[in-house]
Amino acid sequence: MPPVSPDSASAAGDDRPSWNAYFMAITDLVSSRSTCLRRKVGAVLVKDKRILCSGYNGAPSQVPHCSETGCLRKQRKVPSGEKHELCRGVHAEQNVIIQAAYHGISVAGADLYCTTRPCSICAKMIINAGIKRVFFKTGYEDPLSLEMFAQAGVELIRLD
Repeated sequence: MPPVSPDSASAAGDDRPSWNAYFMAITDLVSSRSTCLRRKVGAVLVKDKRILCSGYNGAPSQVPHCSETGCLRKQRKVPSGEKHELCRGVHAEQNVIIQAAYHGISVAGADLYCTTRPCSICAKMIINAGIKRVFFKTGYEDPLSLEMFAQAGVELIRLD
């Protein structure tokens, strides 16, 4: 029997979601934990159809969330996609990799499911973590991330 691709349903006539739809739906749920006032993002790392870790965007542990203090980027009138360092939040992609490291989980060869295509800062972390494919729902205007992913051979797959 040929292997089932990760995006196909589990069996003929089965009404369960495909693996891609399943993992992407989980990223939506994870994003609901975000405390960012501008964009709620969720990320899930998957290997061999098993969830390794999840992450969402928000302030670091023990630091007040933007939902409590207000958005630093809005206060300073920083446009989306610029000056990523002027933000209290850690991106969902960063958090999922950090959580995996914190708990001693190898992510090399894993797939990343994310509600939003990663920015260039996250792209660097994804590439160096050995993540091979990134599935995402919505785009994010950052041409440098696209260039780096292409150069590193990380496959970007948009899911609707």
